[in-house]
Amino acid sequence: MLALPGVARAQSGARPNSGALTFTGGLDAPSVFVFRGIVQESEPKLTLSPYGDIGLALKSGDGALKRVGLNVGVWSSLQTGSSGSSGFTEHLHYRQNFYATLSLGLAKGLSVGTTYTAYTSPNLMFDTVKEASLTVAQSGRFKPYALAAFELGEHGADSGVNKGTYVELGVGPSLSLGRATLAIPLKVGLSGKDYYELNGVDHAFGYAEGGAVVTLPLSFVSPSFGAWNIHGGVSVLSLGDTTKAFNAGEKSKVVGQIGVGLKY
Repeated sequence: MLALPGVARAQSGARPNSGALTFTGGLDAPSVFVFRGIVQESEPKLTLSPYGDIGLALKSGDGALKRVGLNVGVWSSLQTGSSGSSGFTEHLHYRQNFYATLSLGLAKGLSVGTTYTAYTSPNLMFDTVKEASLTVAQSGRFKPYALAAFELGEHGADSGVNKGTYVELGVGPSLSLGRATLAIPLKVGLSGKDYYELNGVDHAFGYAEGGAVVTLPLSFVSPSFGAWNIHGGVSVLSLGDTTKAFNAGEKSKVVGQIGVGLKY
């Protein structure tokens, strides 16, 4: 999930499915699509982001390697604004991400994940970006993580001339609000090398983001149909020089989002 853009999606903790195969999916509606601080649409209207993920538990034990998992998934952005059906292509389907992740669960709540992602544009608004990433995270009160992503193909997320390396550092603490859960994701996005290029110059600081997401489980839905939830939140981004240029010169961006999620 760390590879996906927008406000962090919290899921209900219920696990009606105790098997080795799980499905996570849902539909989000953000006010505007922002990817790693880069605003994707100058005149947003309606944006819908359906997604689905299949997880396979390959190993579970009590040794140094406690868990091995494989996830494959797809994430889409359907837009009626200037990057979608109201743009010059007149097609709704702006973005389609395909990814596969191999994750390892280690001692003391530490986990390591390697992901391959292809960012594609069905309406041909941008060239396909291919990326390999490594994520190290730890469970606990603050849930800290670090992500390093390496662009592999000829094209980059910043439309620059060089392949870039992206670095993200963040935390994701949460607390209970009765039946609901409040998550407070905080993160900063940096250029490890050539990721936030502007006029041939790479800028180290991409953006800083803080937000709040409230998730409420839909307890009236029978567990035999999975664990459903509704969630909504808001995030505020402070932008660097390159990301500010993608936001019409504005130094900040506020993004709201509401959605429904399922885990089974």
